[in-house]
Amino acid sequence: MHETSRRLSIPLSIQVLIAVIGGTTLGVLFGQAPYLNGLRNEQLGQLGLWVVWMLKTLAIPLIFFAILDALLRTSIPMRQGTKLLVICLVNVSVAMAIGLAIMNLWQPGLAWLGHVDELLHLVPGTTVSSSALANVQAGSQSPIEYLASYIPRTLTNPFTSNNIIGVVLLALLLGSTLRYLYGKSDQTSGIVVMVARSIERIYGWLVMILEWIIVVVPLAVFGVVAQVVGKSGVGVFSVLWIFLVAMLTGLAVHSLLYYPLVAWLVGNKSPKQYVGQGADAIMTAVSCNSSLATVPVTLRCLERMRVSAQSARLAACVGTNLNNDGITLYEAMAALFLAQALGYDLPMAKQILIVLASIIAGAGVAGIPEAGLIVLPLVLAAAGLPDQVILAAIPLIMTVDWIIARARSGVNVMSDMLVAILLDAGKSASITKPLA
Repeated sequence: MHETSRRLSIPLSIQVLIAVIGGTTLGVLFGQAPYLNGLRNEQLGQLGLWVVWMLKTLAIPLIFFAILDALLRTSIPMRQGTKLLVICLVNVSVAMAIGLAIMNLWQPGLAWLGHVDELLHLVPGTTVSSSALANVQAGSQSPIEYLASYIPRTLTNPFTSNNIIGVVLLALLLGSTLRYLYGKSDQTSGIVVMVARSIERIYGWLVMILEWIIVVVPLAVFGVVAQVVGKSGVGVFSVLWIFLVAMLTGLAVHSLLYYPLVAWLVGNKSPKQYVGQGADAIMTAVSCNSSLATVPVTLRCLERMRVSAQSARLAACVGTNLNNDGITLYEAMAALFLAQALGYDLPMAKQILIVLASIIAGAGVAGIPEAGLIVLPLVLAAAGLPDQVILAAIPLIMTVDWIIARARSGVNVMSDMLVAILLDAGKSASITKPLA
């Protein structure tokens, strides 16, 4: 039993890599011709769309219950909590400034301009109408109207319209109310505890369902790659490289320039200490593609840097719910990239709204497997992209997302370590309380 589990526990990134190679091989060998009793690569490509639909359907309730669960279970002293929040906001603001600078100065999405129809039609089952693209490009709403459109009109509206900002606002309001009632010893405490336990249980179920969906992601990538390569040839990967390079450039600038510089100038930790002694945590995050799974290694690295245990625990165990610079930077840059590719004129006000949606989504999906891929459809929707474009673009992005995902995890761990270093000037404490 245990031997079988070990034998089958192939990392997701390796599975996706195998899927890309296998799909490319099928696409080159058979193209659009039938094989195996009439099976075509185009039919395999439907797998990618099914997975995107499932991820998009699950994302909203998952984020909602993740925020509720985090608010009910985590307690941070006011002074240290405020300091933690300020540090995280500064870090993510710098990340967003870097992302906006790269996307507006370089404008890598223009490399796809004029080829979007060709790229999107490669994905089976999607038809991007000219009217849909025209609606995206119109941008007729004023910034105030655009912002007001995210304010929930009813309690159910954010869920039915995939309004990520509205969902998070409702979750914060409800979670804060439950948290307040949970701390009061009155007649409602028993009911609140029962509600809190129900929220924890539902969140656990949703994460379990998500893990099942993640299992079929390699199959989805296999089908999409087989269909895309079969229809357009291996030359499609030369188009995807510009997207990959743009995303990795933003992550690299933020993590390899900003983090070491701040750790040195503000935290008195030289780049040799910060990067050298933190290398184990960074490489572990990159290899296992999870900042949460890396927490024990992160704590050990911070101990080597002589960071206090209190600051290390607060940043790595509690603050990791906020230190998602890698995810937020990727989401915003990807949305701007696709908007540029469509020729969509995004004024700074709308770019800031995309940034806000990315920050909120990044905080909302902390600890969720493949968080960046799950939230991406919602951030793209916040950018004003129609569902047809999102459904067609996501399967294409999935073919290179496994590479970017590992870089995101490394950036998130580097963010955890920087926050711990900056917190170490004061005492901190964190408590994660069981719901009992």
